[in-house]
Amino acid sequence: MMFKSVKIVIAAASTAILMGGCASTTSQDSMATERRLSAAGFQMKLANTPEKMAHLNRLGQLRLVPMELDGTTVFVYADGKTCKCVYVGSQANYQEYERLSIQQNVVDEQRQTAQDINMAETNEAMNWDLWGAWPRPILY
Repeated sequence: MMFKSVKIVIAAASTAILMGGCASTTSQDSMATERRLSAAGFQMKLANTPEKMAHLNRLGQLRLVPMELDGTTVFVYADGKTCKCVYVGSQANYQEYERLSIQQNVVDEQRQTAQDINMAETNEAMNWDLWGAWPRPILY
């Protein structure tokens, strides 16, 4: 019985840690997106009244959505959790945002490649024989 309780506590703690990590990643992702939106020229307005906050929460969250404003297509990004704000940009702003996103993806891929190369070099540098026998993992 005691062992079962310990397993439940460990499972609950693991779930809480994983959920917290996901929330942190989502928050970091939205902050990076919002930096690119600002750099691309999107205008940001805070939901600084209860009415604006209620309206903000009815919008699609954390994604760019094309909408009509005075006969022109604009792009709207709503964030009701992190910044409690809405970003609005033109077609030109959207194209610049896409360019910045592609540029960021290239930088991220280059960083990942450098990390992979570093890991491979570290692995090759390890002289396993120097250290003697190591226990092997049990594979089921």
